[in-house]
Amino acid sequence: MFIGPLEATKPWSTSGVEGVKRFLDRAWRLFVDEDSGSWMLEDVPATDDQHRALHKTIKKVTEDIEAMRFNTGISAMMEFVNVMTKSQTRPVAVLTPFIQLLAPFAPHLGEELWARAGVKGELSYAKWPIVEDKWLVEDSKTYAVQVNGKVRGQVQLPMDVDQTTAIEAAKADSNVSRHLDGKTIVREIFVKNRMINLVAK
Repeated sequence: MFIGPLEATKPWSTSGVEGVKRFLDRAWRLFVDEDSGSWMLEDVPATDDQHRALHKTIKKVTEDIEAMRFNTGISAMMEFVNVMTKSQTRPVAVLTPFIQLLAPFAPHLGEELWARAGVKGELSYAKWPIVEDKWLVEDSKTYAVQVNGKVRGQVQLPMDVDQTTAIEAAKADSNVSRHLDGKTIVREIFVKNRMINLVAK
């Protein structure tokens, strides 16, 4: 399941097994401290970014299980683990549903985490997580910033940003401003939700 599509012919490789183990180890470390063995989930509010990451993963894993695209479902969970590994908190409200997503792929690990989380009822009978559409809507977008056609930086901007604000934010980026130093901007190109290109000479 991890290596590629279920119906595809795939050569056996121990690196595939190692990759699965690394993923499951990282998933385990979201819940259990590697050094002390203490439980890390906290009863704290989840951030908007954490909610978005969870519901994006629920949607992808649910669709991929139904379509038997297990490898891409696993890939979505790997992305979620990457996001949560960088997070400062481990909210129960976000990580408990993740256990349910993980369980069909790693049932023994799922059952162990579920038991440690102290959730009432058996994992096998728990209601599958429901996607909340409001968390699938992005409130910001990363724009690549080019100077004379070459990418010199990135800026994170609101989805409804106007061209003037976007251009000013791009110019304020330290690396972009360095490549504009001593030059005159002759053209400003703004492509909504994609990129900004500053032509200078």
